[in-house]
Amino acid sequence: MNNVKRQTKKALVAIVGGLVVLVGIVAIPYPGPGWLIVFAGLAILSTEFEWAQRILHFARGKYDAWQAWLARQKPWIKVTFWCLTAIVVVATIWLLNGYGFINAILGLGWDWLDSPLPIPGK
Repeated sequence: MNNVKRQTKKALVAIVGGLVVLVGIVAIPYPGPGWLIVFAGLAILSTEFEWAQRILHFARGKYDAWQAWLARQKPWIKVTFWCLTAIVVVATIWLLNGYGFINAILGLGWDWLDSPLPIPGK
């Protein structure tokens, strides 16, 4: 493969892998595959960058250690963790006006459901 093609491929891998990692980082605090997305992005990056392979290996080890630690905890600690996660999800939906959107569709008139942040176009 000539140098131009190789550099183009490396740049494309960097862009795609970086975007996938960023999406995963945003998704981490929410229920779903946040960490899986981060690991997928790092796997994409590791096809061209050795540092990404090292980070992927390190991050997977820390993730596994965190899961093992959480599994060993008392039920009240697990419940606290999941309640904090639920608070993050509910607060984010509120701040992004998800509840305000439903409020408007259903015509409830409950102003407290609207986001306190300025909404573009409103």
